[in-house]
Amino acid sequence: MNVIVDLCVVPLGVGVSLSPYIAACEKVLTEAGLKVALHAYGTNIEGEWDAVFAAIKRCHEVVHEMGAPRISTTVKLGTRTDRAQSMEDKVKSVQAKM
Repeated sequence: MNVIVDLCVVPLGVGVSLSPYIAACEKVLTEAGLKVALHAYGTNIEGEWDAVFAAIKRCHEVVHEMGAPRISTTVKLGTRTDRAQSMEDKVKSVQAKM
């Protein structure tokens, strides 16, 4: 099953600059072959359910390996069975109505 996820990973206990941790997580997602779109407060991910959630688990492992003692993660997701829809399709649908 395909899924589109909005992921926000927040390492805790590592100071105020989180960009090295987020960059490491982005690398994990990209190396997993997933379609990703980084935005100001997270990352949109598109792919097969098991691959997406395996990559999210790997993000946690990598960020912990970097020294983060805690991680708070928010995940929003959507699936559909009536038709295929990409992240771009969703954005274009809204833009067409503006």
